[in-house]
Amino acid sequence: MSRWSFVGRTDELDRLLSAVTGTEGRGLFFSGSAGIGKSRLLREGVAALPRDRYAVWWIAASATTAALPFGGLVQVLPAEQPQGLSPAGILRWAVDVLQQQAAGRRIVLAIDDAHLLDPPSAALVHLVARADNATVIGTLRDGEQLPLPIRALWTDDLVDHVELNPLAPAETTRLLSEILDGPVDATSADRLGRLSAGNPLLLRELVFAADRGELTRTYGIWKWTGRLELAPNLTDLIDTRIGQLTPGVRAVVELVAFGEPLGLHLLNQAVDPADVELAEERGLIVVVRDDRRANVRLAHPLYGEVMRRRCPVSRTRRLQARLAELLEQVGKRRRDDLLRVAVWRLDSGTAQDPALLLDAAGQAFARYDVPLATRLARAALDAGGGFDAAELLATILMFADRPDEAIEVLDAVSADIRGDRRLSRWLTVRGMVSYWGLSRESTVEEIAARRSTLADSADQARVLAFEGIMRLHRLDTGIALRLGQTVLDRPAASVAARELARSTIAYLQAAQGQLHRSATAINQVQAEAGRWRADMPYLQLALELARGTRLALAGDLAGIDAIVADEFADLAGAGDFRLGTGYLAILQAYAARLRGQSDAALRTSLEACAVLATSRVYAGLAQAERAQAAALRGDGAQAAEAMAEADRTHAPGMAVLYPWLEQARGAVLAAGGDVPGAVKHLTGLADRLRADGFAGHEVHVLHDLVRLDRATAPIGPICSDGSRRTVAQRLAELSERVDGDLPPLLARHARAAAGDSADELLAVADGFEALDLAVYAAEAAAAALDRLRRRRSPAAAAARERLAALLGRCDLIRTPALQAGAPALTEREWQVARLAADGVTSRAIAERLYLSARTVENHLQRIYSKLGVAGRAELRAALRAIPGHEGGESE
Repeated sequence: MSRWSFVGRTDELDRLLSAVTGTEGRGLFFSGSAGIGKSRLLREGVAALPRDRYAVWWIAASATTAALPFGGLVQVLPAEQPQGLSPAGILRWAVDVLQQQAAGRRIVLAIDDAHLLDPPSAALVHLVARADNATVIGTLRDGEQLPLPIRALWTDDLVDHVELNPLAPAETTRLLSEILDGPVDATSADRLGRLSAGNPLLLRELVFAADRGELTRTYGIWKWTGRLELAPNLTDLIDTRIGQLTPGVRAVVELVAFGEPLGLHLLNQAVDPADVELAEERGLIVVVRDDRRANVRLAHPLYGEVMRRRCPVSRTRRLQARLAELLEQVGKRRRDDLLRVAVWRLDSGTAQDPALLLDAAGQAFARYDVPLATRLARAALDAGGGFDAAELLATILMFADRPDEAIEVLDAVSADIRGDRRLSRWLTVRGMVSYWGLSRESTVEEIAARRSTLADSADQARVLAFEGIMRLHRLDTGIALRLGQTVLDRPAASVAARELARSTIAYLQAAQGQLHRSATAINQVQAEAGRWRADMPYLQLALELARGTRLALAGDLAGIDAIVADEFADLAGAGDFRLGTGYLAILQAYAARLRGQSDAALRTSLEACAVLATSRVYAGLAQAERAQAAALRGDGAQAAEAMAEADRTHAPGMAVLYPWLEQARGAVLAAGGDVPGAVKHLTGLADRLRADGFAGHEVHVLHDLVRLDRATAPIGPICSDGSRRTVAQRLAELSERVDGDLPPLLARHARAAAGDSADELLAVADGFEALDLAVYAAEAAAAALDRLRRRRSPAAAAARERLAALLGRCDLIRTPALQAGAPALTEREWQVARLAADGVTSRAIAERLYLSARTVENHLQRIYSKLGVAGRAELRAALRAIPGHEGGESE
């Protein structure tokens, strides 16, 4: 692991520096809990001060020096003090010493842990703060007794006093990435962030503790398994915070540790209310309002970890049983209460009711908490839950990436199948596990053959809905549509069966370009979520696939942002529901890519690959998005590697996703320099999509051909007059059939490219930018600039500024469309051009690069000619309008 970097705290650091360098020169003290980052922030601020203007003294107060007069300032004052001076005289002498040593510079006293200063040192700090040419800055720890002169600093309005807050989640994630020298998957970052509560010191100890096998790296993404080993340093830190506990307070903290959030009324029934109040006063617990209920939580998540680890097994089981009894006595009023009682009963060894465990398992799965649902469902089966428990357990095991085990559980209860209801449920769950979990395509025919034995219409509808979505994924789209409509036409069909069928149809409608009808269907499925989630929580995946596909094809990046931030995303992440988190990460990477955020696109697609590494359902799609992100950056090697992984991991039963994979293959070919191969591949793909009726996908593939400068290339079958339509003509035709604002804009882009119209290309760039499609906007602007430059048009300067602004919004992007018209500078020309753009004179450039001034001028003339600029005044914008200019490009 590398040294911990200083991450975040930008506003706080700016405020600290402003307190020193501002016109008023007021001081500033930060207070906060131990390990929150006060000392590091103070050091960073002090390090940024120029020593030629400021006389800076760093004072680290400690308990060791607190008992000595001026012990806190032993690093500052001379060892020998004048004899015979009064206390006030010594203070004046100390101030004079500092003024002499400052030699006219502004004095800055930086005191770390100022609460530990001895009284004379504290008095001197207060006196210095009153000097006109001095500023005092420092840190304080919460809950400590402060010397009166230090407290008077802000009560006398000499300094500002600010509470330093915990790191924000985004800053915690950045800090983790810095220390681990690589990105951390979102779920792991969230869990570690919550455990540390944004405290950098606790976060460091957690990472050091987790670095013994619990942190693993897949596709470059760090993932924490969630097993927490409390290292001695971490335990000591928590012990210091908790302190010595009376038996009564310990009972309070232990009950909350095992039961949080615990209703205040329940806690007061179990222990002495006076002990509850004492625990709250000591900062061990907090009372928070949740609707009309007052809940008690531990003040820090790690308190619970320590208390639970140290509690003997016998007492742990007794506490958990007591919690269950308390909640049962007052009645399980909230939906979560049943789940909590079941977990406490299970953990205490007092779970005897299989119905309770089964209901709780269903609730946990409906919340997408796969590990907890697995535990409860297995316990229900072991307790005699029979067929229903086996069905639920097998379903959950499927989504825990354990399909072989799921099949064993189902086959073990095959003899218990009695009646249509059980048969229909057994067929659908076993079919789901077999088809998606084990990639057995023959499952579709097996289900189709057995559903005819069902007499009940509702049970038939359930099997038909599953067969329909399997047919969709296998690309039997005609049959899938017919089966889905059949289910919708059956009044007896359950809500879950009907909405599963509707999700199948919604996906097909999106792929076919019927985006408005698809949106209507998706909204209906969402509206019924409260009725189908308990029966079929995994239907959410079908809904998200349809919804994500529609939004991606519509170019609705704001819509994608919304679904990757909604409740399902949070639940799936917290509950290790990998198919959900993996697919949403793919969508997030897609949106980032089209915005030109290539760093985020590559990182998020790698996260998706890591999450889905053990499941083949979306693994190929994740790798295809990774290939697209790498291609956007011009990284042909990584793009090819990702495409090979996509081919290796893509399941045959996910054939419906072929448009995404094959579109990525075209991007990979182009990024690797094989533009003719990419054109040939994309042309064939467009023909295939046309044959399959996937017009929603076809417009995007045709647009990829436009981006490769093939707007006038022939496409499709031969017409009756013996001719073939061009890409631009086909896009114009589809723009009238495919819903949404994007297809007409794609068609307009094709017309502008075919017509060689720079003005139209710039207008198209505006249209793309309005939709947040920064990559397409930059490519259209680059094509316009190329045409204007070749014509030596005066409008080229404005187009150059436009392109530079668009590229400035993006990370590194190097697409064939951007590079096609970009001027090629040699490495030496890049060096000269950058220096000249920064205002360095030709003579200074010559000295720095060991060239003659004449050679520099010759380089500049060639640079001006290549870039189409008149001189230095236009050079900076011209360089900014070249993709990848920061890294430089050589011929």
